[in-house]
Amino acid sequence: MAADGPSWVRAANDFATVTLPESDCDVVRDLLIAERSGVVIEIGLAYGSSALAIGEALISVGGDRHVIIDPFQDSEFRDSGWESIRSAQLDGISVLLRERSQIALPRLAVEGMSADAAFVDGSHLFHNVFVDLFYLQMIVRPGGLVILDDYWWPGVATAARYYETNLGWQPHKLVNGTPGRVCVLRLPDSPVTLNFKELTPFWPGAV
Repeated sequence: MAADGPSWVRAANDFATVTLPESDCDVVRDLLIAERSGVVIEIGLAYGSSALAIGEALISVGGDRHVIIDPFQDSEFRDSGWESIRSAQLDGISVLLRERSQIALPRLAVEGMSADAAFVDGSHLFHNVFVDLFYLQMIVRPGGLVILDDYWWPGVATAARYYETNLGWQPHKLVNGTPGRVCVLRLPDSPVTLNFKELTPFWPGAV
């Protein structure tokens, strides 16, 4: 994938613009292997680079479930990412939900899904990211990881910062990868109890 690109692209240079770079894919793969993550949920498939890295990690540790959510895989990407998953024979452990994450995640939470980690690279609008993370805290096990791509976008960083400052999600340092791009947060071992009378400021410029 890194050398030849996907079988189809929307426009010239779109693959390089949209996809997670190879070095960052390696970082995500190695992190999930080190964590021995057996179940991973991913938001956003696009051309499938990060999904291939996650699939490789799952196979390496004997993992058995990779849930991918992407409502635009067909309409925007002509199933290019899913075809990459199938070509790598990872569709045996992977399932693609073709709907918005803000709709799919509540259902998965109600169904009792539990994941060891999540990779978030869907909408970069603040309110969508915030809702994704709200439901992921119900799905990702205590002490599990939430990995965010494009943390340098303000909507992503601001939404994540609420969970850092108010709910005890702790940054997990990455040794390699593109500086400022991927952020890894570890959920607390025990949920944080909030007081509705208090709110720690988390938005840009907050004192």
